[in-house]
Amino acid sequence: MSSQLLDGLAAVVTGGASGIGKAVTETFVAQGAVVAVLDLEPPEAPARGIALRCDVADDAAVRAAVARTAEALGGIDIVVNCAGIGAQGTIADHADDEWRKVFEVNVFGAVRVSRAALPWLCDSAAAAIVNICSIAATTGLPNRAIYSASKGAVLALTRAMAADHLSEGIRVNCVNPGTVDTPWVQRLLAASDDPSAELAALQARQPHGRLVTAAEVAAAVAYLAGPAAGSTTATMLEVDGGMHSLRLRAPAGVTR
Repeated sequence: MSSQLLDGLAAVVTGGASGIGKAVTETFVAQGAVVAVLDLEPPEAPARGIALRCDVADDAAVRAAVARTAEALGGIDIVVNCAGIGAQGTIADHADDEWRKVFEVNVFGAVRVSRAALPWLCDSAAAAIVNICSIAATTGLPNRAIYSASKGAVLALTRAMAADHLSEGIRVNCVNPGTVDTPWVQRLLAASDDPSAELAALQARQPHGRLVTAAEVAAAVAYLAGPAAGSTTATMLEVDGGMHSLRLRAPAGVTR
């Protein structure tokens, strides 16, 4: 199979400056796409594409960045909604403003970018939207109330959008990563009382015994975004080492 699976396609990747978004950008470019990286702190432009400053919580900024992207890239075929922020705690730990902040980025940000790109997606023969969701959308995790609620909304939004826009030729899917080795996770580890013990705990809760890599998530995004997945829509693709679906027995004498 050719490595140029996205050859000639134009993609928007939000949150593309680091972590999963950066890996998605690199994978897309390697597979032949031209990419617009939208981020609050945009990096250097990718080898094939542009980088723009964009706050996904600002609708005017989103519309301007998407329009500029379409002009520069000659259209838009793919949108990857990767921009996101996290939050730790239970419902008792945060006031309404923190809830609004997380939803503004994780949920409404995906809405704004997808909505702004719709006119160009409707003109594409290979239109696809991929939302970065999370294991937190389907599995109860402690001290992740706001984040989990926002990702649950992303999962529901993905399926609703898939139903609404299939007749327009737009496929909508999401990827649900487990715990990924990203700068955000590394910051959480560094802030913990015992980073080594916390890392071991995060590794142990995923059945394959390690953190997911950003490149593994990016590969799943590239598949869902590409023409090879032409009959795939409204799908939740788990990249979590089996965390959501597996309940493995530990070897004799080993406890988890």
